[in-house]
Amino acid sequence: MFKNRFARVARAAVMACALGGALLVAACGKQPPAFTNLDITGNTQFGSDFSLPDTSGKLRSLADYKGKVVVLFFGYTHCPDVCPTTMAELSQALQQIGPEDAKRVQVLFVTVDPERDTPALLAQYAPAFNPTFVGLRPADQAQLTKVTKDFRVYYAKVPGKTPDSYTMDHTAASYVFDTDGKLRLFARDGQGATPWVHDFKLLLD
Repeated sequence: MFKNRFARVARAAVMACALGGALLVAACGKQPPAFTNLDITGNTQFGSDFSLPDTSGKLRSLADYKGKVVVLFFGYTHCPDVCPTTMAELSQALQQIGPEDAKRVQVLFVTVDPERDTPALLAQYAPAFNPTFVGLRPADQAQLTKVTKDFRVYYAKVPGKTPDSYTMDHTAASYVFDTDGKLRLFARDGQGATPWVHDFKLLLD
């Protein structure tokens, strides 16, 4: 009887120690943030930087936005639905996180239709949603091919009734870099402002 009772006490002590150790590890271990959008932190299948001209012709890369959360959004100005919707949602999200935090977020609109999206048109389009938004336009087919290949962005021209009335099929998603310039999120377009607000706050914390 004594041996059985001793064995039960010993097992209870071991379980208590194990439970205590697990709780200690859980308390001390830093849990990753629970993003709403897809967390691709550490994924090497996507590009880690870019180099594209803005509407004034100046080459831009992540280094130009050091200390900011950067949203790299692929689309085109003649997009009838998802692109303008997402741009508007991003603008709403910046309003909701407040002016100080909004200063630490940079939205970059990369056109997949440089044929029609001239620098002048992009210079009007992007800031129309928010004065801080910047348009980036690949200078030639080589730059467009490189940036879309780096970030695994699909795009294709869909012919219209006239040569100029075509549309563009393209990956409806954005890529988000944190304030250290590391790629963190894959964000689907047209999801509303709330997920953006949630994840911006985590990245800016």
